[in-house]
Amino acid sequence: MGSTNSTISNIPNAEVLIQETGFSPAHIVRLYDRYTTLDKDKKGHLCPQDFGAIKELATNPINDRIIGAFFSSGQEVLDFPSFVRILAHFRPDDKIRSKDPNSPEHINSRNNKLKFIFQLYDQDKDGKISRQELLQVLRAMLEKQVTEEQLESIAERAIQEADLDRDDAISFDEFRKSLEKVNIEHKMSIRFLR
Repeated sequence: MGSTNSTISNIPNAEVLIQETGFSPAHIVRLYDRYTTLDKDKKGHLCPQDFGAIKELATNPINDRIIGAFFSSGQEVLDFPSFVRILAHFRPDDKIRSKDPNSPEHINSRNNKLKFIFQLYDQDKDGKISRQELLQVLRAMLEKQVTEEQLESIAERAIQEADLDRDDAISFDEFRKSLEKVNIEHKMSIRFLR
């Protein structure tokens, strides 16, 4: 996972990141070590190619979409704070953290996790998942397991079930509603070092 020579005092803006993301100081140190390990050329930032060193990601059929989620449109580099903020989406929900209605929504809230997943599908960033975008993800994930006809049938059924306004696409609200009964917390969490 990289060297463990880092300490929290050596990490710029660590206290802000702890407050913002809910990660513990030990998490931030471990993530910083991982970040610096991925930054093999010691550039001080990561590029999409740097993620190739993550073997679990390399074997994921939608790895290009996952890597793309780390980079805003037109952005080619990723700094450490942005790296931590993205990974915070995968942090288990902390039931102890303040639920003050006036405070901003936590990065790892159910709604923000759903927004993250939604953007993996909505590649043209128009706020809707089209049939074609859904088919692209299904092809990547299931291509060798099912026929093209079966993929199209799955996409059609998903659109029919989720598309409440019948515009032949799935909006974020429709996406969220279709996943009401899914335990996103369980499916989209990584257990980080305690």
